[in-house]
Amino acid sequence: MVKVTPGQEKTVYGALREIDGIKDVYHVFGEYDFVVIIEVEGLSMLNRLVDTIREIDNVSATQTVVGAEL
Repeated sequence: MVKVTPGQEKTVYGALREIDGIKDVYHVFGEYDFVVIIEVEGLSMLNRLVDTIREIDNVSATQTVVGAEL
């Protein structure tokens, strides 16, 4: 989940869509602005991708939730 500076949603959305490994981006309302679906091989790749997201201008916070297929 990604929280952004108010008014910067379109800019951050565009930046998120450019990142390899991001499968989907959903704009949501509430504490966070986007739910980002990431599909990567392993936690180390996930960590690098989350670090890349945090480096985007106007991203103020992230929250990671890891899911797995049953």
